[in-house]
Amino acid sequence: MTEPLPAGAIIGILGGGQLGRMLSVAASRMGYRTHIFEPGGTPPAGDVAHAVTTAAYDDLDALRGFAEAVDVITFEFENIPTAALDLLDTLRPIRPNRRALAVSQDRLVEKAFLSDLGLGTAPYAAVDDAVDLAEAVAEIGLPAILKTRRFGYDGKGQARIMTEAEAAPALEAMAGAPSILEGFVDFTHEVSVIAARGADGRLACFDPGENVHRDGILRTTTVPATLTDAQRAEAVDIAARILDKLDYCGVMGVELFVTPEGLLVNEIAPRVHNSGHWTQNGCTVDQFEQHIRAVAGWPLGDGSRYADVQMENLIGSDIEKVADYATDACAALHLYGKTEVRAGRKLGHVNRVTRR
Repeated sequence: MTEPLPAGAIIGILGGGQLGRMLSVAASRMGYRTHIFEPGGTPPAGDVAHAVTTAAYDDLDALRGFAEAVDVITFEFENIPTAALDLLDTLRPIRPNRRALAVSQDRLVEKAFLSDLGLGTAPYAAVDDAVDLAEAVAEIGLPAILKTRRFGYDGKGQARIMTEAEAAPALEAMAGAPSILEGFVDFTHEVSVIAARGADGRLACFDPGENVHRDGILRTTTVPATLTDAQRAEAVDIAARILDKLDYCGVMGVELFVTPEGLLVNEIAPRVHNSGHWTQNGCTVDQFEQHIRAVAGWPLGDGSRYADVQMENLIGSDIEKVADYATDACAALHLYGKTEVRAGRKLGHVNRVTRR
């Protein structure tokens, strides 16, 4: 059993975006401080953190100084360079562990991991060149989607292939990056499970949420999701199997397709997740506190939901609606402190409590 971090301990967070910001707020409520490591200037998490190191991930001296100033390290995004993790891992515990990151950083590795667990996924094949793509299209069929194996998010690094004529332009859009072709899945809707595993191996899952995407970006998550009791139990069981196999410590988002044949895993995210923001106004212990509890060695909260909630991301010009949301007695605003408004940028979210 891991001893809980003492009051006043410092949790290092790799990444200074909105997830790091909300993790910092949760940590402060629990008597901890946070130290952010972020290459970009004026990160949203910096407004609420105890300290910020502004440096590139290849700055080994800065990484070493950061690690020596904290008690444990976690992260708010997956695409952290391996060399940086190699150094940090020798200096402080990293939670969740390196294996979870290695699996999630590469879509091909992730699909293979899930398949080895006996979990269903979209059909897939590795693509490194035009020959691979032609063979993959012949095997999987069209329509399909070509994705870079690494560094893709919010619809970036991917191209749909609806006809054979679109295959060559899609491959060109990958700019030579190792890729994966995934067949389209006939699904009715997507759900996600926000699951947590403590340092003691105990598990706690929040209710599955139903997700709606537009242009590759999550727009809304609604709980309860449209699922039968059996599907809900299956979704939670899938998440639990993944976390146990990875000997995971922390919160993970597991995205699932609901199909007539059963649930298929779309992808996993080894961190707090956009589709779990509803927990801030639907649960006593939200996903951010749950993650801090796990990495700090605390017992997990049970994650029980006491309200129905719809979370809506505020993206780009949506921020102009804030005054309207502020007059809604059932809406809770969560703004990220970002001052630059641009298309596709997440500036906040609103949680509407629809029933208690």
